[in-house]
Amino acid sequence: MNYENLRIEQADHILFVTIDREKALNALNRKTVEELKHFFTQDAPKRSDYQGIILTGAGHRSFVAGADIKEFLGLDAKRGAALSKAGQEVFLAIERFPRPVLAAVNGFALGGGCELAMACHLRVASENAKFGQPEVKLGIIPGYGGTQRLVQYVGKTKAMELMLTGDMISAAEAMELGLVNYVLPQDDIMDKAKELIHKIGAQGPIAVAKVIESVNAYFEAGTDGYAKEVEAFGATTGTEDFKEGASAFVEKRVPDFKGR
Repeated sequence: MNYENLRIEQADHILFVTIDREKALNALNRKTVEELKHFFTQDAPKRSDYQGIILTGAGHRSFVAGADIKEFLGLDAKRGAALSKAGQEVFLAIERFPRPVLAAVNGFALGGGCELAMACHLRVASENAKFGQPEVKLGIIPGYGGTQRLVQYVGKTKAMELMLTGDMISAAEAMELGLVNYVLPQDDIMDKAKELIHKIGAQGPIAVAKVIESVNAYFEAGTDGYAKEVEAFGATTGTEDFKEGASAFVEKRVPDFKGR
């Protein structure tokens, strides 16, 4: 697929995905959501020799400043529900991706942008970043999983306040609430993002994938997270990586994981 709104680069064993609509503050239009879906479901799974993905927005003002509201004007109940479902499917694909996906939030992360950041496994934010779900100001609600994930990260009480008022919060407050992992000067966030990807990349890749799967199971309706953990633990103990990791620990050396 030839991407129009995504810039894909691979370097230093990392895939860098930049949403490249800077003049529109990287707002998520239908085309961008379609391209994200293709990348995470078709493109990235076929690529090799990378430890994880860093997702960011072009420029220094915005990660993603929401959806492209002009595309919403012709919606009715049926088409609105279809749009919401399609967006949720894309963000679930990101959340369930077996390699670490880290959001480098370089400015506004509002509406769909906040939802996109929350779908990633980790978040590093610049000091000038702003987070929020301001959809009620337009007479709608978050539709790409925001009503569910924000509660998971900050708790029902604060999530309810933020979504009912539409207020934005600073990166510092997002850090206090547990919404982001780190807050740094803007020029430092990419270095921290790469550091985290490399640190995770040094671990057993099958184990990393099973951690992601098991933690996600806690929030999946109808799924027994403890049972999923038992299954995943059993699967990892049967791998060559486990034998290598255990041997390296006993022998006091760095393990050489192969992903098998």
